[in-house]
Amino acid sequence: MKLSIKAKLTLSLSAIAVILLISETISVLEYAKMSTYVSDLIADDISSLNTAHKLADISNKYNLDVLAVIGDDAAEIPKFDQEYFLSHCDSLRTSLESNAIQPLTDSVVYACSAYVLTSLELENVLDSPFIDSRSWYFNRLQPSFAQLSSDIDALETAIYHDLEKNSKTFERGFYRSIIPGIVAVAVGLLLVFLLLLFILAYYVTPLKKMLSSLEGYRSYNKKYTYTFDGDDELLKLNEGITELSSENLQLRKRLKDLKSKVSDELEGNQP
Repeated sequence: MKLSIKAKLTLSLSAIAVILLISETISVLEYAKMSTYVSDLIADDISSLNTAHKLADISNKYNLDVLAVIGDDAAEIPKFDQEYFLSHCDSLRTSLESNAIQPLTDSVVYACSAYVLTSLELENVLDSPFIDSRSWYFNRLQPSFAQLSSDIDALETAIYHDLEKNSKTFERGFYRSIIPGIVAVAVGLLLVFLLLLFILAYYVTPLKKMLSSLEGYRSYNKKYTYTFDGDDELLKLNEGITELSSENLQLRKRLKDLKSKVSDELEGNQP
């Protein structure tokens, strides 16, 4: 099937447009998928980090309140809101359900339970004349609090590291997602270069040679002899020029012969 110049150029440019469109679509979809996934992970890490800070604040406040009671026997015995503390631990478990650092949350829960159980001895310690409250605090309660604080710190550190890892994953995913776009641009430039070579080889060069041959015909009465392989309008144009130039040369030759004949007859009739 013979294609016209318009059809060839349209198909070439359409192919470039389709490749660019497909590549850009893949790039956008990949980035959207990666961005959603990693953004959810980062959001969970930030939420978990805030929750871990709350757990640390709750335990620190309660420990200071207990210390105040130890220093002042008349002070009101503080109450540790264990239900509120454990609800935050449950939210941590939920947000870190599929995360490798979830066991650290269980360690915080166990340390909290041990700390609360030990703190429940406070009332009996204050009422007993045989137990030194300060000794009980530093030898019994403080080690439990230190363990709880250590577990919370370990959990916060792990969440920080996980957040850093997810941030790097997001950065790597961003660069990975733009690779299809880069490939699309590179392929598009290559196709444009090839299209340029195609136009130069099959259209620009033949046109220049046609004009050069036509100039020789017009200026020096040379025969128009340029030919090339093709199957579109350019070939028909060249064939038309060849036919017209050939007919025009024949006409010029006839006119020249006719003028010569008339001139000879006029010279023969002169006395």
